[in-house]
Amino acid sequence: MTTFKPLVFSGVQPTGNLHLGNYLGAIRKFVALQDSNDCIYCVVDLHSITAQLVHDDLASQTRSITAAFLAAGIDPKKHIVFNQSRVMQHAELAWVFNCVARIGWMNRMTQFKDKAGKDRENASLGLLAYPSLMAADILVYRATHVPVGDDQKQHLELTRDIAQKFNNDFSARIAELGLGVEMQMGDETVNGFFPLTEPIIGGPAARVMSLRDGSKKMSKSDPSDLSRINLTDDADTLSKKIKKAKTDPEALPSEVDGLAGRPEADNLVGIYAGLADTTREAVLKEFGGQQFSVFKPALADLAVHRLAPVADEMRRLIADPGHIDAVLRDGGERAGAIAEETMHSVRDIIGLLQD
Repeated sequence: MTTFKPLVFSGVQPTGNLHLGNYLGAIRKFVALQDSNDCIYCVVDLHSITAQLVHDDLASQTRSITAAFLAAGIDPKKHIVFNQSRVMQHAELAWVFNCVARIGWMNRMTQFKDKAGKDRENASLGLLAYPSLMAADILVYRATHVPVGDDQKQHLELTRDIAQKFNNDFSARIAELGLGVEMQMGDETVNGFFPLTEPIIGGPAARVMSLRDGSKKMSKSDPSDLSRINLTDDADTLSKKIKKAKTDPEALPSEVDGLAGRPEADNLVGIYAGLADTTREAVLKEFGGQQFSVFKPALADLAVHRLAPVADEMRRLIADPGHIDAVLRDGGERAGAIAEETMHSVRDIIGLLQD
């Protein structure tokens, strides 16, 4: 083996209703990537218990995420769609990575600090070790690329740190077993078993903000349903939410620089750009100088055109849980075969006895 086979991996947590931010920032990107890549897409149900152990109906939430994948256009036959807990090798590799990663690395993770808050001593160990499991999710398939949002960049950097330390620590053993790829790390050449996974970042609406407060990210947990567009919203609800979205009294600018200091305007322009597969510049070229009374109806029509078919298909799929379970079962079996091949090599590299 002289290089790592290109492979895209990503996952979504089954926590609450999916919204427009999840669609534009993640799922739509997943759909586009499958045209030119081998892809593995995962519902990361083990991650969902790190911050909240008890859920009302985790199984239904897992099926809902899967339905969104399928409704958006992910092909579970050409690619792999499964739920994380079906493949035990995720947890097995995560334990190995817990022993590779340093406590100082974990303590620097800003997402842990944000979620744990001031009562950090009372946070679960799972929340602290969350990035180690994320690294295992990616590297158990030796994925070379991961689409990530701003909030996950630091975790992917940690994934690269873990891969690099494992490769450095076991370089001689990896070479002895003939399992490695020669990699340049600084001035040194090592035999790497794991790739240094690259992020896939971008898109005009990679970060979608609340419809009620443009300074806050669109969230499933916001008490106001008018703050977000749920993927299961029907056409009337979609239109109503956009027309009620908070704005300012000024007309839209003709240049992107004119959106500075106008978070709500910037958010709506970004949403339009994301849904239309275009840029903010192109949107402002068309609507610059127009009032929101003109722009909002155009955005509502676009959102209904793009999202209503996804919502309809999601509702149809959710009504057929047997079909969703069959997709996850098939994906789990295929993912498990790849993951076990990786873990068999990892056990040999470490020196764990196995048949």
